[in-house]
Amino acid sequence: MSIARITEVISSSTISFDDAMKKGVERAARTLDNVNGAWVQDQKVIVENGSISEFQVTLKITFVLND
Repeated sequence: MSIARITEVISSSTISFDDAMKKGVERAARTLDNVNGAWVQDQKVIVENGSISEFQVTLKITFVLND
């Protein structure tokens, strides 16, 4: 039997939501073992002078705990 855990990660990018998601998952995988899934809980943009300056995503990262 496996037991999974979920952690929340907030990641940002100046390029796109997709880039922010990739950065968040890659960073989580460097710290957590057995990352096997993620979903976007929330998306947000930061606006400066009428233009989007930053894309932010809140991710739920799923990883399986070691025996």
